Amino acid sequence: MSDSTLHPARSDESQNMPSQPTSGRKRRRWVWVVVALVIILAAGGISFFRHRPQPQSARSKAALSPPPLMISAATAQRGDIGIYVNALGVVTPLNTVSVKSRVDGQLVKVNYREGQLVHDGDPLVEIDPAPYQAALDQAAAKKNQDQAQLNLQQVELKREAALIAAKIDSQDAYDQVAAQVKELEAAVKADEAAVESAQVQLAYCHITAPISGRVGLRLVDAGNIVHASDTNPLLVITELQPITVIFNVAEDDLPQIQKQLRQGKQLVVDAFDRAQQKKLAMGTLETLDNQIDTTTGTVKLKAIFTNDDESLFPNQFVNARLLVDTLHDATLVSNTAIQRNAESAFVYLLMPDQTVAVQTITVGTTDGNVSEVEGIEPGAVMAADNFNRLTDGAKVTVRSSTNETNQATSQKRTHKKNSQ
Repeated sequence: MSDSTLHPARSDESQNMPSQPTSGRKRRRWVWVVVALVIILAAGGISFFRHRPQPQSARSKAALSPPPLMISAATAQRGDIGIYVNALGVVTPLNTVSVKSRVDGQLVKVNYREGQLVHDGDPLVEIDPAPYQAALDQAAAKKNQDQAQLNLQQVELKREAALIAAKIDSQDAYDQVAAQVKELEAAVKADEAAVESAQVQLAYCHITAPISGRVGLRLVDAGNIVHASDTNPLLVITELQPITVIFNVAEDDLPQIQKQLRQGKQLVVDAFDRAQQKKLAMGTLETLDNQIDTTTGTVKLKAIFTNDDESLFPNQFVNARLLVDTLHDATLVSNTAIQRNAESAFVYLLMPDQTVAVQTITVGTTDGNVSEVEGIEPGAVMAADNFNRLTDGAKVTVRSSTNETNQATSQKRTHKKNSQ
């Protein structure tokens, strides 16, 4: 019996032995794959647990919160503020004179400079006086002639009176002489009037300033013939000191103005430039018109100014501000701190925890950069800038003001100087 018969199993094993190494390699490869996956999962788990969000502490939360906003602060003050009525006004001289000639003749001399300040009685222009001097001399001669005739007839009248007393002459002769005397007396009076008229005409040749003021530009040059009937003046004089401003106010403001005037108060009027930035002059209310303009619903008021520095000029447009009354012990806030929305005005109050809170206020009278308000108390501190980033409850930090910085620097310099 052969070996293959006696050991059939061994024969099968011998046939399958070349496949064993291949199957082992496959198992080892899958083992390595599994190990690699385990390592990757383990590494991923470690990384997840290491980087997962941890509960934040109070300090870390504070570190992540936004920094406080830097703001400037304004403090509400207690003080007085005026109640004003504002209006657009025009500077109007008290007197404006157009100087014209009252006689005909040639303009021979100009005694003023354009724009010169003249006083009442100062010589301005001269018109050729020769024709009027001749007329005066003629009138005076006629008067002297008639006066001589009158004197002669008066002597004759006395002689006739003596002859009548002696019964030498008749009454008719006396009456004739008396009539001649009266006729000559009338002629002398007419001559006197003619002399005075000639003197006036001669005086008109010397034109002087009728008022004190500033002379305008020259309108007629020397050498021209002027007439009393000319429509154009020789020059114009405008009074500048004092000067007035006429302005219109609404009829609704009239009662409170009249109330102050009835109490005998003198109301102050300030004149500002057209931009309402520069104060030009300060005066007082002089009077108001006697009727309201029905087309505009306004009434005219006139204020007078000394105008010592000539800051007001005729026909200049100014903004007039009439002080009607004064509020005392009011709460005053800078206008830079006041904000407005669709409903009302408000401010950002600075709270003790360095946050801001919205506080609604009522704005009353405004004077320049300050307004009288209700809703807060004097001493309240408010935000004055950075409003585009402020919200109710926002954290803030108040920056040092320029005045405080300068004061601190000055104190340091003083301390350093004293120590030296």
